[in-house]
Amino acid sequence: MIPYGKQNISSQDIASVVNVLESRYLTQGPAVPEFEKAICNYCNADYAVAVNSATSALHLACLALGVGLGDCVWTSPISFVASANCARFCQATIDFVDVDPDSGLMCVKSLSEKLLQAELNGTLPKVIIPVHYSGQSCDMESIFELSKKYGFKIIEDASHALGGSYLDEKVGCCRHSDISVFSFHPVKMLTTGEGGAVLCNSQELYEKVKRLRSHGIDKTINDEPWGYEQLELGYNYRMSDMAATLGISQLSRLNLFLKKRRTIATKYNEAINNSLIVPITQGNKRKSSYHLYPVLTKDSKHRRSLYEFMHSRGVAVQVHYIPIYRQPYYKNMGLSSMEGSEAFYNRVISLPVFYDLQSSELNWIIQSVNEFKGGCNEQ
Repeated sequence: MIPYGKQNISSQDIASVVNVLESRYLTQGPAVPEFEKAICNYCNADYAVAVNSATSALHLACLALGVGLGDCVWTSPISFVASANCARFCQATIDFVDVDPDSGLMCVKSLSEKLLQAELNGTLPKVIIPVHYSGQSCDMESIFELSKKYGFKIIEDASHALGGSYLDEKVGCCRHSDISVFSFHPVKMLTTGEGGAVLCNSQELYEKVKRLRSHGIDKTINDEPWGYEQLELGYNYRMSDMAATLGISQLSRLNLFLKKRRTIATKYNEAINNSLIVPITQGNKRKSSYHLYPVLTKDSKHRRSLYEFMHSRGVAVQVHYIPIYRQPYYKNMGLSSMEGSEAFYNRVISLPVFYDLQSSELNWIIQSVNEFKGGCNEQ
């Protein structure tokens, strides 16, 4: 079965981890700050804090921006549940902004209308979390302009988008946000096993996130050489040196990973010729990392049959994502469905895209997609 995504681990990656295993430090050693510096340099951001998952990164980002009881956070419903859970971890309420049904990205028109109504109701959000779905940046310039008008903070959920760009700048530079968050899960652009990072250009936010990552402890303000002080309630969200050194090694090949993913996407764009299937819309201002390659079926009745047809051909296509408001936990809050999100969800399927995808596999996927005629379990 051809998976929709898969990590690539080289002999260099393995050797780098073995070196850490044979060293003095397995955690809290030199590899983590080295990895953080490398991510900053790549994205042109001032600060980075590496953590044990992107979920932890989102949680810390919310905490650093002061999200708490009585606050509201808005995000996209077309994402993994962590994009909303981070607000709930902080006891804040959550609401959703509809997406463009052709791209899956937060719809600026819907956001603008929702903000106008929220201002009238006195219910403006404290933070908005745009999700760079599939590796393509949201229209961050427009969202940033709205933040200046309505006073909310911005966390970019860039879990899919390491290596992507927007207005000729790397996603993660925080030009149009307060904080950006990356994921280093195995199917993402590079992997540390599990892992994530918080990027920002504010020293104050950086110090807050770094402290919260490790129990809320500051080791710099005690006179004793062995001293430390816990200033607030924090968490054990640290990344290990084993994970960080794998990240350093993977980062050295990130451009190769990106080139291969974009080559695959180009081949899909050129070779898929089926009137029942179209790729999602790609914006002119953006260059996707292609963490995912989603396509849309012509209408909702074909999505299930395409899923089953491709699996019968040995291609493990996947659906990204069930709208978060459909999950029982959020549905019980009385959150209603959204037209654009439903239209997108009912048609979307992700085709395989990863570094080790072979030409023969790619050709088989394309042949299978082109042979799909819309019937259930069609062989």
